[in-house]
Amino acid sequence: MGLTLAEYHRLTPLPRPGGALYVKPGARGFRDPVYELLQRSVAPFGKRALDLNPGVGWGSLPLEGAMEVERLETSRAALRCLEASGLRARRALPWEAEEGAYDLVVLALPAGRGTAYVRASLVAAARALRMGGRVYLAGDKNRGFERYFKEAQELLGYGKVVRREGPHRVALLEKEKEAPPLPPLWHAFQAHLLGEAYTFRHLPGVFSAGKVDPASLLLLEALLGEVGREGVRGKAVLDLGAGYGALTLPLARLGGEVTAVEDDWASVLSLEESLRANGLKALALHSDVDEALTEEARFDIIVTNPPFHVGGAVILDVAQAFVEAAAARLRPGGGFFLVANPFLKYEPLLAERFGAFRTLLVKEYKVLFAEGQG
Repeated sequence: MGLTLAEYHRLTPLPRPGGALYVKPGARGFRDPVYELLQRSVAPFGKRALDLNPGVGWGSLPLEGAMEVERLETSRAALRCLEASGLRARRALPWEAEEGAYDLVVLALPAGRGTAYVRASLVAAARALRMGGRVYLAGDKNRGFERYFKEAQELLGYGKVVRREGPHRVALLEKEKEAPPLPPLWHAFQAHLLGEAYTFRHLPGVFSAGKVDPASLLLLEALLGEVGREGVRGKAVLDLGAGYGALTLPLARLGGEVTAVEDDWASVLSLEESLRANGLKALALHSDVDEALTEEARFDIIVTNPPFHVGGAVILDVAQAFVEAAAARLRPGGGFFLVANPFLKYEPLLAERFGAFRTLLVKEYKVLFAEGQG
């Protein structure tokens, strides 16, 4: 049923000139119509190119060999593919690109990460280009392409749509004006969780920015109802898909020895800043599900508010891998807490992997609980 953990982590090679392009579940950019159209549209221009949202590298692949191509990527799953493929890439945010250093920028609009992240990416593209440099901008008209294209024109100057297929678009723009400064990147908000006040600091693009997700609040309520406050103290806790720390911080304050794993680098940095702002300690790892953990790592409590969609489609490969990782890493008698939308059918997977499960709470969301098997 679904993917096993080994299947999730397996990198699959695809033939390409000069080697293989590796893909895997959970890594964006392959079999995505925006990236497909981008790949069929890009052409070399100058000597240095920059891909600001590469995923597995599919969109900018035609530039390999014709230009020096650099890629800035935030997803650990995608970075694993890029590294295996031998493509030049580094873990970095779009706005960390070297200024005025590139002849060409390739950008598949990261529309699913929100307006603030897209706008920061557009400014980063403008700042990275030399004067007269070009940008290939790809996106979906149903996800804001026309609006973002106009904003890119305001930043750069001349541009036109060069390819259309269904709702998908690729535009080509040229830098004709000086780029503006970056917008403010760090933001903060306050929240009360389990009767305690917290300050969360975050970058653009993180999940539930500005307000703790109500599903996380429900999970914390259910967890305390099951184990109590003292049931967390001194326990080894794993937060799968930790984001900026909505679960990590209160569990650390309750005395848990928390390890937080997160695929998105902006979220990892936000989590680290949130821990510092609240005087708390936890281990934050940039990780493709449990990939950054040691083989022998085991936990007494595992919590997750898993992702379930990419774009408009329900895609559960990462969430299923979370359940598989929890089953593999939960100590006998330990507790696994998962919160999800009621329509998502995790129950058969929990029954298969844990033998049994219980529903602890059902409100706008549901909290499922399973015990580690001996």
